Amino acid sequence: MNFDVVVIGAGAAGLFCAAQAGHRGLKVLLVDHSERVAEKIRISGGGRCNFTNRDLDVRAPQKHFVSDNPNFCRSALSRYTPQQFIGLIERHGIAFHEKHKGQLFCDGPSQQIIDMLLAECDAGGVTRWQPCGVKKVSYTAADGDVAHAGAYRLDTDRGPVDTPQVVIATGGLSIPQLGASDFGYRIAQQFGLRTIAPRPALVPLTFAGEGWAPYAGLAGLALPVQIETGSKKDRMAFLEDLLFTHRGLSGPAVLQISSYWREGVPLSIDFAPGTDVAQALGEAKARSRKKIANELATLVPSRLAEAWVGNDAALQRPINEAADRALAALADRIARWQITPSGTEGYKKAEVTAGGVDTRELSSQTLESSKQAGLYFIGEVVDVTGWLGGYNFQWAWASAHACAQALKPGA
Repeated sequence: MNFDVVVIGAGAAGLFCAAQAGHRGLKVLLVDHSERVAEKIRISGGGRCNFTNRDLDVRAPQKHFVSDNPNFCRSALSRYTPQQFIGLIERHGIAFHEKHKGQLFCDGPSQQIIDMLLAECDAGGVTRWQPCGVKKVSYTAADGDVAHAGAYRLDTDRGPVDTPQVVIATGGLSIPQLGASDFGYRIAQQFGLRTIAPRPALVPLTFAGEGWAPYAGLAGLALPVQIETGSKKDRMAFLEDLLFTHRGLSGPAVLQISSYWREGVPLSIDFAPGTDVAQALGEAKARSRKKIANELATLVPSRLAEAWVGNDAALQRPINEAADRALAALADRIARWQITPSGTEGYKKAEVTAGGVDTRELSSQTLESSKQAGLYFIGEVVDVTGWLGGYNFQWAWASAHACAQALKPGA
């Protein structure tokens, strides 16, 4: 069978690209190895799908994304904006709301977004094969020259397919239970494209050893913090909620910082952002006879206050009897707690995969390989990773749109 383009991967980016190409009159085949489409959309946002972020600055969108080549994403993101996707949502009658910090969620279930994308594919005449694995991708160049468009042959579970254009939208390694695989990276390597080593991102962090022991019992405790990692020009910080877990730390603050954290580098956490803890404890010492833990509990949750003072004999006394040096050290720990994660919860708990196909191998205008004519990479398989809060979906929509507009009908 012959198609103008074959899109491999029926997640957010693949569905949207196939639909957009179909609307342009291309004969499109969309292939996916899973039985159900877009499972990541279905589970995202607690089942409500945080489908974009209204606060994305199209003049400088790279500030919300992590990449070895951070300016790469500017072109696609500035040409297909959150407002444009919102317009599509509204045309399909999907009600939505803003949660906070520009994050937009469906009022109803995430399935509405999947149904919308499938309806768009149907309207564009897209052929869908699912489940259908792709066992091999081969290429024959025109006149033996890979710089000119030739023909790809895909060996699939439903037989061979010929096409001059292939779009890889197979995502990363995160959430393997939903069918994640390294297919996209293998195709990139097959055709000589470099990749940035993939790693879990937007992922809980784990801690081990004696330094973590006093906090292991705080699972379930949540509070707003400022969290940061790195130094000087590499420093990154977020003001978000943190959650203690049985194995370490999670919550939006930790998921955000995890995309920037590197093995062996400490985190610095302020558990009372906006509060001068040293001053507050000093004033309490001058007027109170309560235990230090009780006074500290006016600044941070009581469970955390008990954990801070529980193993320090110098803090097991009324605050008016405490040494100034001991209170100063306590205040410093609360405002600048330094702790180094032992690792992450891995791809099983990671919302996305950082790294991927090196953007220096792709056109920022079209997402086509600069080395391999007719081969495109979009969405999570590319080394572009957004912040928590709808940014990764916006990259899926924007990269898919840029690619779809560049595909050649009747190629």
